[in-house]
Amino acid sequence: MMSLVHETNRVLVVAAHPDDEVLGCGGTIASHADAGDQVQVLIVAEGATSRQQHRDRIQAGEELSGLAQAAKTAGSILGAAGVELLDFPDNRLDSVDRLDLIKRIEESIDRHQPQVVYVHHAGDVNVDHRRLHEAVVTACRPTPGHSVRRLLSFEVASSSEWQPPGSAPAFQPNWFVDISAQWARKRKALVAYASEMRPWPHTRSLEALEHLARWRGAQVGVEAAEAFCLLRQLV
Repeated sequence: MMSLVHETNRVLVVAAHPDDEVLGCGGTIASHADAGDQVQVLIVAEGATSRQQHRDRIQAGEELSGLAQAAKTAGSILGAAGVELLDFPDNRLDSVDRLDLIKRIEESIDRHQPQVVYVHHAGDVNVDHRRLHEAVVTACRPTPGHSVRRLLSFEVASSSEWQPPGSAPAFQPNWFVDISAQWARKRKALVAYASEMRPWPHTRSLEALEHLARWRGAQVGVEAAEAFCLLRQLV
């Protein structure tokens, strides 16, 4: 368990879809903000058109607008300094040239110069999560003078735990953030994404997400926590 009370850091959270940033590290975003860190959220895919047979942003315009507003509201609740939404196709990042993804992430890193970066777990069942993990790891390669000193991956309910054993790397956290004081704000941010929440006993229900936060907290002896895999740290 590491306290986030330290010298001010610049933080970048890279999420595939609107709501992933809150599901995976909403409490941690709030904890960083409470510590005076500058948190930027980058959401890569638009989050709606995968439900269509053919991608049509005009037809999905109302839903896309609602998701964008929810992302801004959630970011404000958590204390993020900024939320940027890109327009890559939802659940189709495997159809996008990986270099195009990497370049957009590199642009954000060049602009914000984060010391800490969060991204999806490599073994998630969602293809966008896996592709984005690969792109972020590439964009954060430790070249001389690169700003990123800590790289972590987060779990997302209804993706990380749904991958069958042996199909991909299991999420085995080795880094925990105490969000006991931030859970209420994370819950409020999740409520902002009402359209993406599901009824209990779905793993993306508010009840299940609270159980997960309490379980991760119990693993390390606190009321609530979020869990991560530390991919790299330079000290």
